[in-house]
Parts: sequence; C-alpha cells; structure tokens
Amino acid sequence: RAPQLPPCEHKPKAYTGPSFDETLAARKEFLSPGLFLYYKQPLMVVEGHMQYVYDQTGRRYLDAFGGIVTVSAGHCHPHVTKAAVDQLNTIAHTTTIYLNNQITEYAKLLASKMPGNLKCVYFVNSGSEANDLAILMARLYTGNYDLIALRNCYHGGVASAMGLTAHSTWKFNVPHSFGVHHAMTPDPYRGVWGRDDRDAGRKYAADIKDLILNGTPGKVAGFFAESIQGVGGVVIFPDGYLKEAYRIVREHGGVCIADEVQAGFGRTGTHYWGFETQGVIPDIVTMAKSIGNGAPLAAVVTTPEIAKTLAQRIHFNTFGGNPVSCAIGKAVLEVIDREKRQQHCLEMGKILLAGFHKLHAKHKVIGDVRGMGLMVALEFVKDRATKEPNKDACVQVFERCRELGALVGKGGLHGNIIRITPPMCVTKADLEFLLEVLDIALSEV
Repeated sequence: RAPQLPPCEHKPKAYTGPSFDETLAARKEFLSPGLFLYYKQPLMVVEGHMQYVYDQTGRRYLDAFGGIVTVSAGHCHPHVTKAAVDQLNTIAHTTTIYLNNQITEYAKLLASKMPGNLKCVYFVNSGSEANDLAILMARLYTGNYDLIALRNCYHGGVASAMGLTAHSTWKFNVPHSFGVHHAMTPDPYRGVWGRDDRDAGRKYAADIKDLILNGTPGKVAGFFAESIQGVGGVVIFPDGYLKEAYRIVREHGGVCIADEVQAGFGRTGTHYWGFETQGVIPDIVTMAKSIGNGAPLAAVVTTPEIAKTLAQRIHFNTFGGNPVSCAIGKAVLEVIDREKRQQHCLEMGKILLAGFHKLHAKHKVIGDVRGMGLMVALEFVKDRATKEPNKDACVQVFERCRELGALVGKGGLHGNIIRITPPMCVTKADLEFLLEVLDIALSEV
C-alpha cells in the first residue's frame, strides 16, 4: 500500500490552461535550453497551498524542497497574499527616488531582527544581486581587493557571484573569480578533521590564514561564507569555525559576510539566523529566498559605516524596494513571528532527524545524516568506509519519492545528496508521510 498524504481541506481549482504537452513544447521552443527540469517525466505545477503543490490533474504533492528553500510561510499563505493584493491595488511601483511607507516600514522591521549594529538595509531582487553588492561594499569599505570564499560553496549565478562559487557544475568557462581565493571546506563528514575532533573548527580556519599569507598581498576585502552550505549539501561547520575565521579575516583588514539566503529566517530552529549558531556577528549579511516566500526580493544588511561607502557614487536598483515586494516581505516576517515558525522548525527538525537516523541504521546506502531544523540532508554512498558518492542511488530515491507524492531536492558536487527544506508550516503528519516515502524508496535501491 502506498503511503497517503495527510488530509487537506483545500480543493484545487480545475486547471483549464494549455495541456502538459503544449506547455512542454512551448518551453522547448521559447525558453532558454540552459534551463533544466527535475525528473525524467517533468512535473507541471499549477497551484499551491501552504506545504502542498498540485499538478494539472489536481494531484497533490508534499513540497519537501520548498521551491528550492524559498517558500517559508507557505504557498499562497493568506496573510502574505492579502498584503500583496492590497498593495497591488494601491500602487505597484515607485522606486526609491520617492518616499514610500512600505519600504521604510519593512526595513525597520527587518533591521529589528538583526544583532549588533546591522541596521542599514539595501533591497535588491535576488541572492546573486545581494552577494554582488556585498562584494562591492567590502572592497569599497576596506580599500582591499582580494576575497576569501569556501570550496563547495554557492553564492549565485551572476559573474561576480559565480566567481565566489566553488562548484565546477555552476561555473562557465569564461573569465571570473578575479581576486577570489577558496579556502578548505570545513566539512565534518568529508573533510580532514571529523566530528570527533573538538578542535576541528580552529584547524579548518587556520587554512584561511595560510591562504591569505600565501595567496594575497596579506590584506583582504572580505570573507564570504554561507552559514550552512546549501547547494553543497547542507554542510554544517564545526563549532567555533566562523568565530576563528572571522577573527583571522578581520586581523587582515577584511570584513565578514554571512550568506543567509538559505539558512535564515528561523529555518534552523535554534536561531533566527544561521550565523548565530556559530556565535558570531557578521559585518554584512545577504539574504533572499525565504525573505519573500517566492516573491523576487532580497536584501543586504550592514552597518551604517559600511553602507555609506555607496554614497561615493550613484548606486540605484530600479526594482529594489518595490512596494509590493516590501509589503510581502513584511507580511512574511509577521507570519514567522505570529505563527511561531522558528520554534516549529526546531520541533519538526527533531522529528525529521530522528527519522533520518533510523533510516541510516536501516539502509547502508546512506552515508551521512545532517542538518538543523528544517534544513536537513541525506548523503548517499557506495560504501560507508570509502564514502564514494552514489549518485545513481540518490537519483533513484529522488524519482521514486516524486512517484509516491513527495518532492525533494538534490545537492552536492556529485549529485548524491537529498536535501529536505519544506515550507515552515509542514506538520508532523507530513513528515511521517515523508519518512515512510523515503523508507520505501530506499528499500527499492
């Protein structure tokens, strides 16, 4: 018997648009061939409700990937939807050359979530744009050029962010990475120092100092790190790593940038921001994805001292701070607070990880289980001793989950990691369904 999704009162509308075949043909003809589709038989998603999505036939799926770690409040959350519609019916576009209450109200609320002196907000449209702007700020403020990032990281697709990124699968063979140096990945599973080494964080951070002294003029503009590596497969750094890394970078003239595009907004459960799990306060924070629950919204938050460097010249983003996007962003923060989503992520994450550890004990193809809150992963291997990546098994489980009604994500340089990052409204019953689906899929490998 196939596992059954928990009951849901939402009834999807009858789909009346172009057929699956017509939509697929139009995509092939009019959209870039560089775009890729998940699944051997592509999935057509036409409607969403909270943690669920529906295809053109009305079939319901559990969205356990959250639109690539993007849907935080839930698909079509009524409070967020109302905020968007109300603002669309008022004014949809102003730009920052005029005063508007939406951008200031939202910036004030977002700044209230930040520690220290991180109080100055600049809105953009995507995580790639946010990281590109953070690069500019770091170089202007410090007067230095070189940047340190981490291997196995992902920071976006624009040229500058591609330079920061350290996955060959995401890097085109064009000039990039000017001044960017990549330090060792502090990976407790695959790295030189494992989880049993209490001093691993300091040892990994020492590589940054070595890189600065040998690969730069001895001074750097900044250090970029995802608080938890997302695309790289939910890699959680050893305790103390960022604290020591930040100390070294600041000692050599740089600022510290936390990429919270995937780890932020309470998803880890224990903290609102991923960097807080490491006990640090960055100089610049970039954020996107969950910030807008699917709307094109991103932000860079920094100190007033760093922010004022942009006043040297004209810097302008036409759609950054759009009143509709800001109304949505504000509504998302309100939902996270009112519905206690951070605490919910903590509770659901414990259930999910406990289930994952049971699967690990049962299925030898699982090499590692890791994560925090509702940002977790399973890494597949051919042999637990050698840790040789097992992409084939990962793909098989990935496809079978879809057939059984659960949409999961993939990650890692070798494509051997299943990523689970559902909307933050997911329930215990949903997770029990997901664990049953994964168990069935794993049993068939």
